[in-house]
Amino acid sequence: MLGRSTFSRTRDFRPENLGPNAVALIGNLCFTFFVFGVLIFTIIAATYEPEDPLFHPSTKISNFLTSTSNATFKSDDTEAKTGENFLAPNQTEIASFINATDVADLNSDVTVTVEGESAAAASDCEGPIDCGDPEVFHLMMTAAIEKFKDIHFYRFGKAKRGSDDTTCDMAWRYRPKEGKTASLYKDYRRFSILRSNCSLSVVDIGEYHTGVNARKNKKDRKPGFQKTSGKQEEVNTFPVYGELVNDKLPVVESEDSFRRGKYLIYVGGGDRCKSMNHYLWSFLCALGEAQYLNRTLVMDLSICLSSIYTSSNQNEEGKDFRFYFDFEHLSESASVLDQVQFWADWNKWHKKNGLSLHLVENFKVTPMKLHDVKDSLILRKFGSVEPDNYWYRVCEGETESVVQRPWHLIWKSKRLMDIVSAIASRLNWDYDSVHIERGEKAQNKDLWPNLAADTSPDSLLSTLKDKIEDGRNLYIATNEPETSFFDPLKDKYATHFLDEYKDLWDDKSEWFSETTKLNSGVPVDFDGYMRVSVDTEVFLRGKKQIETFNDLTNDCKDGVNTCSTAAS
Repeated sequence: MLGRSTFSRTRDFRPENLGPNAVALIGNLCFTFFVFGVLIFTIIAATYEPEDPLFHPSTKISNFLTSTSNATFKSDDTEAKTGENFLAPNQTEIASFINATDVADLNSDVTVTVEGESAAAASDCEGPIDCGDPEVFHLMMTAAIEKFKDIHFYRFGKAKRGSDDTTCDMAWRYRPKEGKTASLYKDYRRFSILRSNCSLSVVDIGEYHTGVNARKNKKDRKPGFQKTSGKQEEVNTFPVYGELVNDKLPVVESEDSFRRGKYLIYVGGGDRCKSMNHYLWSFLCALGEAQYLNRTLVMDLSICLSSIYTSSNQNEEGKDFRFYFDFEHLSESASVLDQVQFWADWNKWHKKNGLSLHLVENFKVTPMKLHDVKDSLILRKFGSVEPDNYWYRVCEGETESVVQRPWHLIWKSKRLMDIVSAIASRLNWDYDSVHIERGEKAQNKDLWPNLAADTSPDSLLSTLKDKIEDGRNLYIATNEPETSFFDPLKDKYATHFLDEYKDLWDDKSEWFSETTKLNSGVPVDFDGYMRVSVDTEVFLRGKKQIETFNDLTNDCKDGVNTCSTAAS
């Protein structure tokens, strides 16, 4: 055996066998490395989780929204994304919601705290309803929780006397049970209370925002009842719609404060009268640079509304920033001044105090090169040649990795969002929504060959039958001017359109009154951008949301052969 074994090994090393053996050995090694590589790749693929920019702070949102340097914008009449669009509900510190059992167990010391003065032990059997009585307060809370089953309550305000001896007003904070947005809402309603044989009952709860006596400014808020939570809410973390809006312009406290301040202003350029997406992209570049330089941004609150949003099809000057965006949130969270007030103060004090100006006329001068400038005012002046005179050019190139656009500082107008809340409340927050884009795209068969047919009433009924239950409230957000086009859908759904709610912005509405006052007594038109913004936000609050280009047609949103891999 030993001899045969020795002979076998000797035979393997014979010259004629070395070549085949080497090939076999190399093949085995290659196969081993291949198997090992596949194993490693499989483990990585199974465990890797790519970053989702929507769950990152605003410093990374810019990278998600923008393309590469030298970006240009198409005319886009869609709603512009703002900071609250990137807040996920699980990012907010919202306390546990209140349910009926919590109200019944108000005296428990475990999870509930009650604020406010104690009232009389019981109501008299005669006389006016005492809205401050705990029995009345608990009755109203229970009635609200039982009536509005599609929302979660987070805070109840103390009840106030209503319009007469049998009514009480009460406010509360809430959000829809199936809410997909990181925001809270405030409602205040009037309760009609009946006393029978010394027993109280709620016989009616008024419509949205009817309990005006319970409405308070948020700074004066003293909650009547809310659950305790482990953490306090952080101011300005997420929007609360329904509060009184305070968008007064900030002013410099004194000449000394103005003298000590450092300012940045952008002047001129080609951004005016462009789309709202273009406007925000440039404005946030300026705001980002101001924050990087630790300076106050001097901003022009006067906006030119692009013709793509106007009924006249002409650009319209003189629109106020506060018509479209939440200036209160911006001014509380960042250092900004209105340019009209700033120039008045500058002309009054700059010579007396020796304040100097540093002029920059080239967008290629980066914010990093201005970091050590000591002058009181840095003025960036833009020329007349597009696209080099766009403000956002400042934030391109090497600046992209240094100056981040502060998206979290820009929220939508709370007045517009209150219209959204009112529409959703009238639908009891229990509706599905569909976005149907037609208009010019449906007429252009070259770029959107199937859109017109896919959004016809017959096609819609066929597509929606497996997505939306019969009889549901269906909100239709659309640019189709004739809503009667969708009448065949009424046989299966309770259809609703934006114009059904015109009373929320007509000349008798709170929105009209407040914007007219803001506009120095001149009535404000509910323009095309406002319509698009409200229509989109109501759509986004539907329980089920059906999109045009994802769900109704295979056409690409931007035309033939433009569908991205991610969207397919």
